[in-house]
Amino acid sequence: MTIDELIEGFELFEDWEERYRYIIDLGKQLPAMPEDLRTEERFVRGCQSQVWLLTDYDEDQDRLYLAVESDAVIVRGLAAIILAALNRKTPSEVAAYDMDDFFQQLDLLRHLSPTRGNGLLAMVGRIKQEAAALAA
Repeated sequence: MTIDELIEGFELFEDWEERYRYIIDLGKQLPAMPEDLRTEERFVRGCQSQVWLLTDYDEDQDRLYLAVESDAVIVRGLAAIILAALNRKTPSEVAAYDMDDFFQQLDLLRHLSPTRGNGLLAMVGRIKQEAAALAA
């Protein structure tokens, strides 16, 4: 899913109850991460739910490939939103991408509980940190 498709999807719904259902549906579309990849080093701290992040770097294509797993359906949906923005980009593009602006376009953070918002930012922070290390 592209960023434009995601924004278009959000704009189809007028109220946030419908948008939450849309976010949950996005999460259901994410492929499951195999159990053996849900390791301690992939565990994302700062999330209310259990979240694992897999970052795979393809050196030949200079692209990051991301996968996220969570035990909470809403968090899987939030992860799908992050992946729409950052997956399959170069490490430099990921490090430079303005996620705050993206979330503002969706009016997302204002409609999440503080703990969900912190978890979302923790996932983004972890991805950007790994991208910055590869870009250096």
